[in-house]
Amino acid sequence: MSSSPFETVDCVVIGAGVVGLAVARALALAGREVIVVEVAEGIGTETSSRNSEVIHAGIYYPKGSLMARTCVEGRHLLYAYCAEHGVPHLNCGKLIVATNEAESEKLAEIKGRAEANGVEGMRLLSAAEAMAMEPNLHCTAALLSPRTGIVDSHSYMLALQGDAESHGAMFAFHSPVKQGRVDESGVEIEVGGTEPMNLRCRLVVNSAGLHAPGLAQKIAGLPSDRIPPAYYAKGNYFTLAGRSPFSRLIYPVPVPGGLGVHITVDLGGQAKFGPDVEWIPSIDYTVDPHRADKFYAAVRRYWPDLKDGALQPGYAGIRPKIVPQGAPAQDFTIHGPADHGVPGLINLFGIESPGLTASLALADRVRDIASA
Repeated sequence: MSSSPFETVDCVVIGAGVVGLAVARALALAGREVIVVEVAEGIGTETSSRNSEVIHAGIYYPKGSLMARTCVEGRHLLYAYCAEHGVPHLNCGKLIVATNEAESEKLAEIKGRAEANGVEGMRLLSAAEAMAMEPNLHCTAALLSPRTGIVDSHSYMLALQGDAESHGAMFAFHSPVKQGRVDESGVEIEVGGTEPMNLRCRLVVNSAGLHAPGLAQKIAGLPSDRIPPAYYAKGNYFTLAGRSPFSRLIYPVPVPGGLGVHITVDLGGQAKFGPDVEWIPSIDYTVDPHRADKFYAAVRRYWPDLKDGALQPGYAGIRPKIVPQGAPAQDFTIHGPADHGVPGLINLFGIESPGLTASLALADRVRDIASA
């Protein structure tokens, strides 16, 4: 650690993605003095800006999991927040579509899991009912999720930042955390960049997304067995020239390892296809145009009119995984002092989808752990 003197501060949130911003807001609203340190030049430059921008209902996650609970709670909070703060969003709904009898039989199972998680309004539809809603669709049956929606994620993050700042939070960009250590009064961190800082913190929240496990490893005194390994699952997106052929989000019946190639739409009417799942050894946002070949075959099962050459490489996002390829699905992981024995440190690991939807609920949990 640096030999320079340390300044004592109350709370430091590391990472200005959507969850870090929500945490900073929640802590500031609770009267804490908050500094957010972010290695990039602005808010939400990684996972938070490279996703489907979907407000998830909470359908697929195991009952009782933190993903299921915070997704359903967070959805209610997010819709209310967007309405109160003028954040552009749309409760457009989603159809989960079957294209053969075997898939049709799975829809009732999906509906049951959703209802066990507290998702409201799920409704099984015949092929005729579904295709009356979406005339370009081909299916044998469908499941309607009326609570699913879309949100302008950047506007949402700007609103969170504004809320935090109006309650005294300060932001430091271009500020990488170089190392840290546990001491008797909290956690000391050394922050680099153009304006280096040495901070002795009563509370540190590690909300560094893809980098959270690596950051935790830099904190001397944190038990190493409480730090999961980091894995990266890239999701590639392709875009469609012209407006979306659908007014709702269209998802196939899930396939092993993912939700299948689905169609989402942004608030401007632009259709996006994806994400797929591509496990990678390191962070890389390059989209391989040849991956479109599999997209065409997958999408034509429920939209046979997709024309050759219509898909263009869009962008890629990376899910912060803490379990390897082929392992059982992970859950959100929030480790506080009760989990690792370090006072004043909260680590958030594996905050992937539905992290955007769950952000306000996750922030409430972090605030509650911090006040315990």
